[in-house]
Amino acid sequence: MKKAVVGKIVPDTKLQATADKTFRLHDLKGKYTVLYFYPKDDTPGCTLEGQDFRDRADEFKKLKTAVYGISRDSLASHEKFKAKFKFPFELISDEDEVLCQIFDVIREKSLYGKKYLGVDRSTFILDKDGVLRREFRGVKVKGHADEVIEEIRKLQKPASKHQ
Repeated sequence: MKKAVVGKIVPDTKLQATADKTFRLHDLKGKYTVLYFYPKDDTPGCTLEGQDFRDRADEFKKLKTAVYGISRDSLASHEKFKAKFKFPFELISDEDEVLCQIFDVIREKSLYGKKYLGVDRSTFILDKDGVLRREFRGVKVKGHADEVIEEIRKLQKPASKHQ
């Protein structure tokens, strides 16, 4: 399976998202896209992260940037999570870890001394041509949505070599 690499077009894939939508990476061309991976629906850190992206939805819209949340949870779980917190963006169900593998976000974690494989909180910015421009790994929730917005502004500057 191909991996996403900064500076290259992201490999295409097709997955189900909330609101009965089919998500295809290559359908995103023409606008900037934020893909944020999180471990689990309706848990404290993941809820805060989703709320931060939700609360900045107008800023992302002004920047002509689509936002998608991605976890290994089911579509049913995503629909409840999205409705409960009124997220204005879709959540993508990656139960088979297709996008998780492309973006290499599965890491060994430890909880109460027990090792398991889980999603490393990570965010990726794709430009309007589908090229991966920036990756954030091991994300700390506080201030992260602002950091992503700032990075998109830098990438979109007219004098930028990324245009």
